[in-house]
Amino acid sequence: MALLNVYFFSEVLGKQVQANVVLPQRSRGMIGMDSIENKVETYPTLYLLHGMSDDHTIWERRTSIERYASEKGIAVVMPNGDMSWYMNTKYAGNYFTFMSDELVAVMRDFFPKMSPRREDTFVAGLSMGGYGAFKLALCAPETFSCGASLSGALDFGTFYDRSRPGFAESLAGDYETEFKGSDNDLFAVAERLIKDGTKPIPKLYQWCGTEDFLYKDNLRMRDHLKSLGYDLVYKDSEGNHSWYYWDKWIQDVLEWLPIKK
Repeated sequence: MALLNVYFFSEVLGKQVQANVVLPQRSRGMIGMDSIENKVETYPTLYLLHGMSDDHTIWERRTSIERYASEKGIAVVMPNGDMSWYMNTKYAGNYFTFMSDELVAVMRDFFPKMSPRREDTFVAGLSMGGYGAFKLALCAPETFSCGASLSGALDFGTFYDRSRPGFAESLAGDYETEFKGSDNDLFAVAERLIKDGTKPIPKLYQWCGTEDFLYKDNLRMRDHLKSLGYDLVYKDSEGNHSWYYWDKWIQDVLEWLPIKK
């Protein structure tokens, strides 16, 4: 595998941004780690999102994602989403547009072996990044074929009471007049996508620990998605909001993804 720290200018955000990128390497000589041996034309790509207190380095620092990706022959892009919740925020920049359009285009430009095909492009994340993964999959289904959430903060509406005063509003605006029913309300987005009938529907994966403070939010989202007929794999187990479980369950996400090795 190759691990690259990529710094580039974002036209959308108007500033320098960062992403860590893991690329498959065709090799037979790496000791203690499996890798692809046959030449491939393009790699499937997973965009892997961090949580609210972290940045683009955290998946490398807290898990063995490089080893897991090597075994699957998949590229992994880990961008810095700051504390944006991967939204087009009111005051902090258009992070959804950056993630869904610009980042994907720039990565494919920098790394031409990343597959341009929707069926090879996936998104996953934890906590805030779980919200971001579902938002990207549901709002940009022409780009992402699969979205996976681990301990996702999938009901952003509850964040208005959980966060410090004014923070949720700085991202998504007033709860009643700007957030409810908007593209930041995943319950509304999921329903609109089904009713639209003209766009592809992403496959979704959801895991949350039963001791996690977000567990009830995840149950509500599970029930909502199933009522709408989504192709959803839902799993829960003993566990809380911690890296011990995210390191374990990201491996299950990689097994679930339709990766042709």
